[in-house]
Amino acid sequence: MPSPTAPPAPTASPHGTLSYEHAGVRYDQIDPLKVAAQRAAASTAGNLAAHGFSEIAASRGESAYVVDVGPFCIASIVECLGSKAIVADEMHALTGKNYYAGIAQDTIAMAINDLITVGATPLIVQAYWAAGGSAWFDDAQRSAALVEGWKRACDICGVAWGGGETPALAGIVEAGRIDLAASCTGIVKPKERLSLGDKLRPGDAIVLLESSGIHANGLSLARKLVERLAQGYLTPLPSGRGYGDALLAPTLLYSPVTEALFHAGITPHYCANITGHGWRKLLRHPAALEYRIHTVPPVPEVLQFVQQHAGHDAREAYSPFNMGAGFAIFVAANDAQRTVEVAKAQGVQAWIAGEVAVGAKRLVIEPLAIEFGADALQLR
Repeated sequence: MPSPTAPPAPTASPHGTLSYEHAGVRYDQIDPLKVAAQRAAASTAGNLAAHGFSEIAASRGESAYVVDVGPFCIASIVECLGSKAIVADEMHALTGKNYYAGIAQDTIAMAINDLITVGATPLIVQAYWAAGGSAWFDDAQRSAALVEGWKRACDICGVAWGGGETPALAGIVEAGRIDLAASCTGIVKPKERLSLGDKLRPGDAIVLLESSGIHANGLSLARKLVERLAQGYLTPLPSGRGYGDALLAPTLLYSPVTEALFHAGITPHYCANITGHGWRKLLRHPAALEYRIHTVPPVPEVLQFVQQHAGHDAREAYSPFNMGAGFAIFVAANDAQRTVEVAKAQGVQAWIAGEVAVGAKRLVIEPLAIEFGADALQLR
């Protein structure tokens, strides 16, 4: 089955390849700490027994942590936005436009889109807004947009905004900047909704949901790229839209899709939020299975632009970026078409993109002749 829109072959950048390392991000340095933290955290699981609860051990290393509390399970997650707020600040200085309503949605999406991978319904969101000083809060318009956008994203996802923390951290956070994060708690009820990959099997279909652009991962590299552009963030894309404006398209919220799937009687066998590590996130489950992709979604214009000007070949581009696919849902083959239809009914484009097969653990993106082996993602 052909790709709906084959990604264009990138032209070589006259400046050479711009890697994540050039932008100051190295997953090979970050991931070992994550693995060490997971192992230490696992040793604390026995503390739940004093309360009559137990962890779902298979959730260790997944996108959200799950605890069995008897009649149902609870899931929790905390995520930060990263450096996308810096782009919003710099675009405001250039254009006077306020992007913080979208930045709020980005922050909530980072947490909720992880939480729902385990089959949870999001219930409560907490805010963490750490500014580089009290003066950040003097901009009433910016603060109002952050509050408005946060509430709107909560309403879209049907969650309660429980509260939060707004510290002024001069000397820790850079003056004039803000570090945004969100935690989210959800419920897995009934327990049959739990989606940790135990049902994943050869023959399952891989359904990909569209992204709105870069989302909130890869911004360090995208910001570094500005140094190569004569007009910086105001550099026009082929459509005429400015580079900075395109980077700030809000991250899509996928919980309306997963909730609609539940009400349609479809239980995913596994889900993956395609964030950092790009399409390698399709390898997240530890099972020895092969994931074959036959249909590649269209690549958003801004990601085509980044790929071209960073000098990335296809493998380099699909390693850190979502390249048009923000979320993956693994379902029984006979549920695949209905999954696409449910997503579209929620306003999210979707594609039956591939299938799970017997074989050594690897991801094969057939239209692009890319292969990622089991060692391409080490998160456990």
